[in-house]
Amino acid sequence: MQRVKPGDGRPLKPYRWWQWLSRGLFYVSIPAADGAERTYAVNVNYWDYLLNEAAADLYVQGAHHARSKLPTAFPVPGGHIEVAMGAMGLKRCHYVSEDGTTSQLTPDPDSAEGHRAALDRRRPVLSRWIGIGSLAILVIALLLGVPQLIELVTRWDLIAEYTGTWTSPVQLPDGANGALTAAAVLASVERALRLRYNWLLDGGDFDSSL
Repeated sequence: MQRVKPGDGRPLKPYRWWQWLSRGLFYVSIPAADGAERTYAVNVNYWDYLLNEAAADLYVQGAHHARSKLPTAFPVPGGHIEVAMGAMGLKRCHYVSEDGTTSQLTPDPDSAEGHRAALDRRRPVLSRWIGIGSLAILVIALLLGVPQLIELVTRWDLIAEYTGTWTSPVQLPDGANGALTAAAVLASVERALRLRYNWLLDGGDFDSSL
């Protein structure tokens, strides 16, 4: 919360279809002390992450309220909003109430995350199988890729001097490794659209949620 800086009051820009790969926008309605509900919006520019400048903006009733580097926790009535980035997109954008109850913010319907959420509502069985497939691809990529990576590392003279050279029991041709890598990237993107993250499968800092 110490990273949070005051906003400048500028209006929230509407989401455009061409921003699928560059912008995340999420909403939550929270009751104020007077009992009236106010809409809070979290806006994230994904390109900032590539520049090592990941940040999020908080809007209240459409006006810029605060900005913070990520990861962060925006204080709001009754709790706070946690926002964190992963390698493929947001890994967390949740409202955490004072009693510890957690709920994910709702993505803008025009965003990539919003379209993925709409698929889950319209075709829950298909959505579930897509999620299972993404998880399976990442597990397979981990099981097949790590042994080959260990072999590659132990071939380095500096490492081999202490550990010796290890031969992986898994040997895939370059084409198969390339296809597996591409499939793993797509699977990670699909999981990021649902804000699913695991430190081992999706990379980055520790977060045990699947």
